[in-house]
Amino acid sequence: MPTIEPQALDPATRQALEGVTTATLTTVLLKKGLRNVWIRGALPLAERLPARRVGRAFTLRFVPAREDLATPASWASPISTRAAIEAMPAGAIAVVDAMGTTDAGIFGDILCARMARRGVAALVSDGVVRDLAGVLATGLPVWCSGTAAPASVNGLTFVGWQEPIGCGGVAVMPNDVIVADGDGAVVIPADLVADVVAAAVEQERLEGWIMREVDAGVALPGLYPANEATRARYDAWAQGQGKAKT
Repeated sequence: MPTIEPQALDPATRQALEGVTTATLTTVLLKKGLRNVWIRGALPLAERLPARRVGRAFTLRFVPAREDLATPASWASPISTRAAIEAMPAGAIAVVDAMGTTDAGIFGDILCARMARRGVAALVSDGVVRDLAGVLATGLPVWCSGTAAPASVNGLTFVGWQEPIGCGGVAVMPNDVIVADGDGAVVIPADLVADVVAAAVEQERLEGWIMREVDAGVALPGLYPANEATRARYDAWAQGQGKAKT
């Protein structure tokens, strides 16, 4: 299958999504009929939560290991994780379908260091990495299922990049938008990004106002979710905020 060319993410879109939690995004996408958008098994690797990362998906795909293909010699093949990394644009998020395999590390410290050097925003996978201390030292933010000492070829065969994949039970298309934070990683379909951004930014603003109401002692019924009276109070506040900025 021909690979799909990576696309850059609009800076304004990136900035807007950096202020939106993955929890909010799952709710916004649910309202649009999408329930399966949270990548299972992809959690922050570092104990200290990384800053939220946003980027276009650059996809990579593994299949089960086959002894004639999954060998150390394959690492020098034109179809290899090394070649894929050299095709990753700055700002992309590498999303790796490792089929949930947790006993073979897909990447180690050297590959992660090269990704960091190329300006890749993050690595997201339903698999695991190896060389934990070295990977953490690269500074590349990683969301995955943990660590394992064996190399990828112990359980996986790398077969391609920039094609549709399934990662953590979620369909991911090249150039979908990924948002990853302390709650995990969420996939926003590329065609829905503009609508999702607008709704998510407004949802964050509303929930920020609701939190202030809670701090002021307002009871939850009618506040969250907001009834008509609450919504009217919020709209008046939001209108006032808009006038204050002009």
